[in-house]
Amino acid sequence: MTRIRVGAAVLNQTPLDWQGNLDNILAAIEAARSQEVRILCLPELCISGYGCEDAFHSVGMQRSVIESLAEIVAASRGMIASVGLPLLHKNALFNAACLLVDGRMAGFVAKRFLAGEGIHYEPRWFKAWPEGLRDTVAIEGESYAIGDLVFDCGGVKIGFEICEDAWVARRPAGNLTLEQVDLILNPSASHFAFGKHETRKRIVVEGSRAFNVSYLYANLLGNEAGRVIYDGDALIASGGTLLAAGLRFSFQPWQLTTAVIDVAATRMSQARSGSFQPNLKGKQENLIACDFSFPDIEPAVPQLHVPAWESGGHVKEEEFARAVALGLFDYMRKSRSRGFVVNLSGGADSSSTACLVAMMTQFALAELGVERFRETLRHIPDLPAGSDPRAYVKRLLYCLYQTTKNSSETTRLAATSLADFLGAAMACLEIDPLVERYVSDMESVLGRRLTWQTDDVPLQNIQARVRGPSAWLLANVRGALLLATSNRSEAAVGYATMDGDTCGGLSPIAGIDKAYLRQWLRWVEKEGPEGVGPVPVLSAVTALPPTAELRPRESKQTDEADLMPYEVLDAIERAAIRDKQLPLEVFRLMRPRFPAYTVEQLHLWVERFFLLWCRNQWKRERYAPSFHLDDENLDPKTWCRFPILSGNFRRELDELREYVRTL
Repeated sequence: MTRIRVGAAVLNQTPLDWQGNLDNILAAIEAARSQEVRILCLPELCISGYGCEDAFHSVGMQRSVIESLAEIVAASRGMIASVGLPLLHKNALFNAACLLVDGRMAGFVAKRFLAGEGIHYEPRWFKAWPEGLRDTVAIEGESYAIGDLVFDCGGVKIGFEICEDAWVARRPAGNLTLEQVDLILNPSASHFAFGKHETRKRIVVEGSRAFNVSYLYANLLGNEAGRVIYDGDALIASGGTLLAAGLRFSFQPWQLTTAVIDVAATRMSQARSGSFQPNLKGKQENLIACDFSFPDIEPAVPQLHVPAWESGGHVKEEEFARAVALGLFDYMRKSRSRGFVVNLSGGADSSSTACLVAMMTQFALAELGVERFRETLRHIPDLPAGSDPRAYVKRLLYCLYQTTKNSSETTRLAATSLADFLGAAMACLEIDPLVERYVSDMESVLGRRLTWQTDDVPLQNIQARVRGPSAWLLANVRGALLLATSNRSEAAVGYATMDGDTCGGLSPIAGIDKAYLRQWLRWVEKEGPEGVGPVPVLSAVTALPPTAELRPRESKQTDEADLMPYEVLDAIERAAIRDKQLPLEVFRLMRPRFPAYTVEQLHLWVERFFLLWCRNQWKRERYAPSFHLDDENLDPKTWCRFPILSGNFRRELDELREYVRTL
């Protein structure tokens, strides 16, 4: 025996959905068996779901985990499979993987390096396992090994790196190769972020080369718990060669990727490596021996099926479309919502949101087919029949254009044309009478007139807020989810009306900056995602300068006049928030980057950013849940914490003013 068929299964799990998670695991195991896979890697914490948050510490958690594990063990006969689970041991909770060998539990490996930055909070719930330590854990009256283990299964040595373990400098693979492992399994829950797929691929492929092993990587798939999207990476590499990669952003509940590895070949690679030095100390204390028989199979030529969009020039644009589309689809079905409502203003934000819902429908229908699509959304009783994507878009997306005397015919036409092109249901409402009633009532309360000279912001905000109740009412009547349309650039400076453009149960683009969003829309206008194509009517949107249309038309209001150019705003935000630079250093960084602007302009914009950032933290705290799409998120619940009340950088801004005076 030298060749083994191995598999990596990605699963679309849901926290605490014991039966649904179990069904996906069992289906993946059965599919692997039908394809004669002998070693299968399943994702991290796939029994419970990764995003259980503080429910990991609930009293009944461990009982439910062990009950599911028992069914998985029974289903694993004739193969080797790893399954991820939270495991309680000596009153501490560990993020563990259980290796199943021919219908029995061989032992547990616990994660050594916990993810505790960005959106990850593992140290809150789990303990890190010490290097080199082995212990025993009792499960249903039986004792099993737990710790930093290597498994010898029928002469094939298997080791583990659990997600974050592979991302650190002192990754466990270095020690595993000294123990002459043949195969490393990596069960992961690695969130999607732009460009992260290439980083994962380097970790897997380079790990297989540097350590002269075969490497199986299995990630989660879909919108698991609400905010985080998993792209479903499945990667199999051996000796520095990528043998197989799974389809990312799939709408299926699970996907299986397989390949044939050659154990003899990687062993000889270790023998040829001048840096390889085996552990010659005799008996391995951390070795678990298991009987297993591998049939000999014929060699197989690697077949990498890479979608055209992954090798094109617009990978980020494609990833954005596919990640948000998958996130919306899973959010809709897991929350039992019957579609979406969007306040479609004719601007870039709401137009992007509407396009993403339409793309969601097109992607899902194309991959699942009509019958699976309808079955997946069976909680929506009045889904249309047939295969026309426009009919499904009309049922799942309802747009409202709510006009005032400050709205223009240009934005109205842009909104209605886009809804018509996408196939969405659309209605236009005149809301001036409602606005005037609110203003009149408040004038009676105050005993004076409200004017643009004295009450500019309140008069703007009331228009945006009046649009909320109608949109919420429509969403409630349809059993749909109202989508907020505010973006990250506006969140950074609070350029949004609370309960206006921020009202909604989900804010799918709140993690995306405005400059990129406009760039993405221009791409959709002219090209669009593979399999969907362009949306040429977006030219009416992309041609317009961003504007809230809340002041009288003669003021010619634009967002950038109110704030600053979006490209400058986004650059300041990254320097100030992502990189934690103080005002003076941010100003110095902006000068060579934006030489077309004067010292006075850049000083004004840097100071404005810091003051608005501090003043509006309370708004960011109230935003609807948003999708995590890159590692520059401003969501205070998952990424960027900042005090609601602070000193407003007074001393630091004084230092900046003194510096500017010397220029």
